Amino acid sequence: MKSAIRVNRGITIVDVAGPIDLASSPALRITLLDSLKGAEQLAVNLTAVKYIGSSGIASLLEVLKEARKTQKRFVLFGTTVQVREVMELTRLTKIFEILETEDQVVAS
Repeated sequence: MKSAIRVNRGITIVDVAGPIDLASSPALRITLLDSLKGAEQLAVNLTAVKYIGSSGIASLLEVLKEARKTQKRFVLFGTTVQVREVMELTRLTKIFEILETEDQVVAS
């Protein structure tokens, strides 16, 4: 897994590529939590993620919890079919704010 951080109209965006599994989820968690500290809004671009395991879901939930605690917006966007299926099966689509595109994130 690789990640890159950038800002678009005041929203910190973390672009993630590759599988989010037991080996890569700790690094993603650290990246997201560090990015959240300096941002009012944090969005995670999942367009290049074909697999997310339970440890990846746990990392996203931890970041969501921290975002809510600090009253910051946390958004996921660009979920692939595979990632969307996992999110739907675990009913996390009701917990996370999930949008289709970066343009939607910036506009909302």
